[in-house]
Amino acid sequence: MPKADADQRYDYDPAYPVNILKSVNTIALVGASADETKFSNDVMRVLQEAGYDIIPVNPNPSLTEIRGLKVYHSLEAIDRPVDMVEVFRPKEEFYSFAEKAIAIGAKVLWGQLDIYDDSAAALAEKAGLKVVMDRCPKIELSRPN
Repeated sequence: MPKADADQRYDYDPAYPVNILKSVNTIALVGASADETKFSNDVMRVLQEAGYDIIPVNPNPSLTEIRGLKVYHSLEAIDRPVDMVEVFRPKEEFYSFAEKAIAIGAKVLWGQLDIYDDSAAALAEKAGLKVVMDRCPKIELSRPN
């Protein structure tokens, strides 16, 4: 587990999240929104434009498509392998998404800014997943190498 510091809750080696993003292709984005003013929509746009295979996940049954992509209503409903589960839900839900990421065979569990839970991270890491919490892949992609 990375150490916490005063500026950021988790002080990862800068290469750690970048290397994870280089190692994945398919990203299930939990909490995806069709609302273009929402941060999750913007992050999805950036990841999609960067060439990632994005799978929007939103439980709203009336939502069937976001940014031209089929919406899945749960992680369990996804019909193909997922490399990374990115969570845009309250941190109180992170542990349950860790369990679901393990269940679907994901390789990475990523908690968006302010999404963190040390017990969820420990569970995921014990199951062999890499974990990033309290970080945004959009920001990580924009960092100089």
